[in-house]
Amino acid sequence: MSDFIFKISPNIVLGPYTITRIGQYVQEIGSKFMVVIDPMLKEIGLSDKIFQPLDEHKVNYFIFDEISDGAHTKTIEQALTLAREAHIHGIIAVGGSKTINVAKAIASTFYEVHNFYDFVDGASPTVAPLPLICVPTTIRDPFIFSSYTPIIDSRSNKNRLLKNKDGLVKLVLYDPNLSLTLSENQTASMALETLCLSTESYISQKATFFSDMIVEKGTELLGYALDGSPSLTITTPSEVLLTQGGCMASLASAMSAPGVATLLAHTINARFRISRALVATILFPYVIEDAAKFKADKIARISKILRAAPENASQDEAVASLSEYLRQKIAKNNLPARLKDLSITIDQLALCAEDGGELDLINTLPRSMTSDDLFDLLKLAF
Repeated sequence: MSDFIFKISPNIVLGPYTITRIGQYVQEIGSKFMVVIDPMLKEIGLSDKIFQPLDEHKVNYFIFDEISDGAHTKTIEQALTLAREAHIHGIIAVGGSKTINVAKAIASTFYEVHNFYDFVDGASPTVAPLPLICVPTTIRDPFIFSSYTPIIDSRSNKNRLLKNKDGLVKLVLYDPNLSLTLSENQTASMALETLCLSTESYISQKATFFSDMIVEKGTELLGYALDGSPSLTITTPSEVLLTQGGCMASLASAMSAPGVATLLAHTINARFRISRALVATILFPYVIEDAAKFKADKIARISKILRAAPENASQDEAVASLSEYLRQKIAKNNLPARLKDLSITIDQLALCAEDGGELDLINTLPRSMTSDDLFDLLKLAF
């Protein structure tokens, strides 16, 4: 187990209708902002919930929504130029991981004088970042509290991890109502991916007693969201439980580290624009079965917290029950069960495994792995 170091900078506000207070929160930072927002939110009518409280507090802002299928460096460069020309005081990011990653990259390098690609290639920022407020709409984000930001290098279509200075994100505002527009299929996939993220943090080489505590409580909440309360004493709406569990999974990921499913989901998404949530969900049972060879006690604990196995089940029984539980959830929600169902070839997956071997995340996986080991896991899930 790693040394325990607890360091977190953003304030977290979580609850229904918290988005109505965003105007007063941003005024504590400044009066002129760039709003980086997923264009899909405008199409489904969610953007007004952001803009109305900003308008009511007379916040001066302009919108950047030219985000297509990922946090590409070309997109970040374009937005960075606009932000600098506008002399903004801060950034408000609204959306899922790709939107938040674009905003983090802009804020991290806003005051830097070096070429942006110096940081893409590994340089560390030396100047304090621009203040950033994040409003996640997809309940979880492996890197929202992290000192790294995954981006896609437009020169190679490969993932890169952009280094951030501590204190980049000033506020994370979770409003469960913002996730109500997700389809049942999207919600199910996201809930399972959140469980995957949480479990990966639990079995990571960087796990601590504190991250373990966060994971166990977050897993309990996610279990209530997915399956209800056995005693009917939990009356909290499922969207609130999912958001609470997603927040805790994101915190645990920053305190510990993401795992192999998250790593491969990012490399596959970078090259082939395939949903990270679907990739991670498909890989999750195989990650469990691999980790059970050396982390069986922790896998069994997760199984019992989720009520996939009874408390009196043996360790082996609990591990097997968790794999079966996940596969049943995937089938029940009509989610793809194999990577080949995502219209990707085994040769393309080989490239993604090679990409994964180049990222620093490979150094904090539950066991030592090479790109060949990553490919072996992908072949099992194919």
